[in-house]
Amino acid sequence: MSGTRDSLSAKILVYGVLVILAIVWTTPTIGLLASSFRPEDDVSSTGWWTIFNDLSEADVSLDNYRIVLGVGLDDPDVQAKVRRGAENIQLFDAVLNSLTVAIPATAIPILIAAFAAYGFAWIQFPGRRALFIAVVALLVVPLQIALIPILKDYLRLDLGGTFLGIWLAHTGFGLPLAVYLLYNYISTLPRDIFESAFIDGASHFTIFTRLILPLSVPALASFAIFQFVWVWNDLLVALVFLSANPEVEVLTQRLLGMLGTFGTDWHLLTAGAFISMIFPLVIFFSLQRYFVRGLLAGSVKG
Repeated sequence: MSGTRDSLSAKILVYGVLVILAIVWTTPTIGLLASSFRPEDDVSSTGWWTIFNDLSEADVSLDNYRIVLGVGLDDPDVQAKVRRGAENIQLFDAVLNSLTVAIPATAIPILIAAFAAYGFAWIQFPGRRALFIAVVALLVVPLQIALIPILKDYLRLDLGGTFLGIWLAHTGFGLPLAVYLLYNYISTLPRDIFESAFIDGASHFTIFTRLILPLSVPALASFAIFQFVWVWNDLLVALVFLSANPEVEVLTQRLLGMLGTFGTDWHLLTAGAFISMIFPLVIFFSLQRYFVRGLLAGSVKG
């Protein structure tokens, strides 16, 4: 009986701590969401939590989102809230640019790393171990070291300020982690599957496309989450390789411009920031069932 009580007390303590941590972790997000629906005067004069004092009397609307997306600016009520050129924010095209950058910059390294991981795991060739160690060693190299040399090469090749240039940059920076993560998973797949396929006359390419890719979905999805979120939230690489070209500005660059130009318009910044959170959340919740399996790839043998 004493052991049962101790076990119940331990569970209550653990779950209580987890609930407290969850509340602390999500409170800033809740505050950001609440502020994004409030008018400027309320955001400047009262805390976001006051919105819950009387929900029936709370002054909430979608005007902040309409302003930052440039939708419905011909509405007089919305125009009254637009000042200091805020009608030129136009986050919508920045969202499209971010998608244009993030989707290829996620798919390209996944494809290359999957081929490389299969080669390191199941194909015998001279220098395989040394090459794999060199790839993994790149994980400890800060990307900031490579920014200036790569930018100089980009300027010679006229790749600065282009989507192709930032695709290649994100691919190069993301490949070491991708190769390491996918290798840990692919190398644990049963050897019997490949031996049977070779006996039936299958080539390495057939084995890769018909067996490796379908069996590696958890690891592929896990890396896709990491890479997409990293590229979507990236500002440094975008500033360096896209420079100040307004036609290819991504969402993080546009938000930075809002911060500099509209430093007091926190109601617009909160709306813009919450818009930037939507796509990473969609990707995470869509692939989260593979997330843990992908993180544990190769950690347990047998």
